[in-house]
Formats: sequence, C-alpha cells, structure tokens
Amino acid sequence: MADDPLRVLIERLQELCLDRGLTVATAESCTGGLVASAITNVSGSSVYFRGGIVAYANEAKLTLLDVPGELLEAHGAVSAQVARAMAVGARARLSVDLAVSVTGVAGPGGGSAAKPVGLTYVAVADATGVEVRRFNWRGDRLANKAASARAALELLLSRCEAAGTVACADSEAATPQ
Repeated sequence: MADDPLRVLIERLQELCLDRGLTVATAESCTGGLVASAITNVSGSSVYFRGGIVAYANEAKLTLLDVPGELLEAHGAVSAQVARAMAVGARARLSVDLAVSVTGVAGPGGGSAAKPVGLTYVAVADATGVEVRRFNWRGDRLANKAASARAALELLLSRCEAAGTVACADSEAATPQ
C-alpha cells in the first residue's frame, strides 16, 4: 500500500473528515467500487465513510440512487446530469455530508462519436450544492478507471476542504467570545 498513488489523497480526506466531523459516501458506475475500495484501504475510514453504491446498470441507478428515468433517457448514463443525480441520490440514501459519483466509458468498447472511450463525469454533492467535472481520459480500461478514481478523490477532497471551511466559519461565528 505504500506505493498506492491515491493514499496521500485519502489520508488527507480522512484527516479533514475526522477533524470536521464530515461523513462521505460514493456512487460509482465505471469505476466499479474502486473509489470506495481505495478509501477503505486506509485504517480508520469507518469513522467517516458510510458506504458506497456500485450502480453499474441503469436499473441500479434508478432503484438504488433515485436517478430519474427521464434523465437517463434524455442524456444517457454517461452525462453531467446523471453524475449530478447519482451524487445527490447517494447523499440522500446514505445520509452523508458529501457524496461523490463517477460515471463514464472505461473502454475499450462502449464508446461512440458523441461519447468516446475515456469520457467521464465526476460529481460531488454537499450541503451547498453539486459540482460536476468532465474528463476525457486516453488510457486503456484500467488506466481510465484509475484516473477517474483519482479525479473523484481530488474533487471530493476539494469539496471537503470547502465544506469544512464553511462549517468552521459558521461554528466560530456562533461561538460566544
């Protein structure tokens, strides 16, 4: 695990979550649980990590994450709209402060002109809203999954830092001097 490239991100995420009392969940499609697995590879994750939902099939997105069928029909599973809905659904279903989602085309098949192999959307939902980012990876299946997991952890860490700043500012403002 010493050579795990995600470990530094996860250790920082864990430190922030523990310090600020934040909880986290994942909703994954193309990464197949890689983000949740990486988080749980670090001892102590059970204090802040509530769980993950691997919703690979559209039916799982509908039933487990409450992604509206209309979004899937209109935009497809690999879209900013579905990534947003997955993150919101995971946040609600698992009752957490922050939820990250990943949906994309890992490859080598499954791509199209409109949605090529490597196209990935990552979203994080928190109390302030949802942020979605789009990526176009150029690797093979495993490289695309690894890059997507890293991007998910980086966005989650960024939102965790922002959420903690807001929480800390609010709690300091409410503390009598």
